[in-house]
Amino acid sequence: MMDTIFRVWSDSFEDGKPIPEGFAYAKPDPMGKEHTLPAGNRNPQIAWSNPPLGTKSLIVICEDNDVPADFSKANVEGETIPADAPRTSFIHWVLVDIVPEEPCIDAAALSKGISPRGKRGPACANGMRQGLNDYTDAFKGDPNNEGHYYGYDGPCPPWNDERIHRYVFTVYAVDFPLLPLKGNFNGRDVKEAMKGHILASASTVGTYTLNPKLLKNS
Repeated sequence: MMDTIFRVWSDSFEDGKPIPEGFAYAKPDPMGKEHTLPAGNRNPQIAWSNPPLGTKSLIVICEDNDVPADFSKANVEGETIPADAPRTSFIHWVLVDIVPEEPCIDAAALSKGISPRGKRGPACANGMRQGLNDYTDAFKGDPNNEGHYYGYDGPCPPWNDERIHRYVFTVYAVDFPLLPLKGNFNGRDVKEAMKGHILASASTVGTYTLNPKLLKNS
């Protein structure tokens, strides 16, 4: 019998396993001089199969729900963020208007390296559009980095966080060919616009940490 379940996976990392540094925004400094260094920041490969009948387009959102709600101690010398500290969400990737005939988004197709002040958007390859990720808000007021961060920017959890972060890559099959939003939009706008239009969704999860103690024990 043919498999008809909507499935999502990545050839860039195993479900539930660590995301390689090449797909992260920051990596540990192997020399130990700095806490972190810029990483490859390539978008991972994301693939899917069996979108349900009636699917007109697909949407990709990557979200980290392990971000400390209080960021005041993040990356501060002598401080640690306990694993059980309250958490909130941070969206790393918003990609819409993907034609359902596409089998995947290839690794590094839409992001290679860090773009100061963010990548261009919202229009990108093959008629797709990229939404603003949450680095846009995170860098507000930072004279060196403030800008519009479209599409994918990878993991960069605080190096003093005692929780390993989980990055949930979800693909939504929807019943409209084009997202009914114009101009700039972020992941929360997309989630609102999709309400009542989602035919199926499926996810794959990668993990990441910059905490040396957690890296040593993993």
